[in-house]
Amino acid sequence: MATTDKVFLTAEWLDLVMLNYAVDPAILKNFVPNKTELDSFDGSTYISLVGFRFCRTKLFGSLAVPFHSNFEEVNLRFYVRHTHAGEVRRGVVFIAEIVPRQAVATLARVVYGENYRCLPMKHIVRAQNSRKAISYEWQLKNQCCKLMAQESDSPQLPRAGSLEQYITEHYWGYSAQKDGTCTEYHVSHVPWKVSRGVPASFEGDAKELYGQDLGRVLERPPDSAFIANGSPVTVFRGGKCY
Repeated sequence: MATTDKVFLTAEWLDLVMLNYAVDPAILKNFVPNKTELDSFDGSTYISLVGFRFCRTKLFGSLAVPFHSNFEEVNLRFYVRHTHAGEVRRGVVFIAEIVPRQAVATLARVVYGENYRCLPMKHIVRAQNSRKAISYEWQLKNQCCKLMAQESDSPQLPRAGSLEQYITEHYWGYSAQKDGTCTEYHVSHVPWKVSRGVPASFEGDAKELYGQDLGRVLERPPDSAFIANGSPVTVFRGGKCY
């Protein structure tokens, strides 16, 4: 269970496009929160650029906020682990998150200390030969950035021990705070069905968004890409990571 069992929000996360890149762990060294360590899969360290839809969002499990229930998010994240009372908790750390609602960005910064940015965004979900093609777009200064993928097979639960299972089944979030501490929070959802994303790509000025080192990584094709169908989720309030 979470550091606290108080519900912060409930929502549906749908149509997740996940582009995954193997990186030199040294690039992430300064982003790793206190009390956590970098996680890896099959000897490789990954970052993921993820776009998805927030739908039917409610604060504290019941409070719907007008005009802020349905919106897009794109985040850049990596993977860590933390050991608590003998339990190894595998989680994610967000390097940067983009949403189109200023109130959402402000609330996330205040509650979790996350690096949220508010930019104009839109998404497109369409069917091509019975397969979904999904894109997320946002406006950065005078250019349009775009994250996209198309299903290449039928969605199914990831194979045990696969990269798809590793990427999608992290149920903790960790956020470094200004005072050097770390906030830990629990995210609950059922396992997601996934489909390989072919083709898949990111277009835009990644260096402007994420800095020189991470930007260079995102300029190349992803090492893997897939689409996850998503599900209802519950995000708990959390607390200090010990």
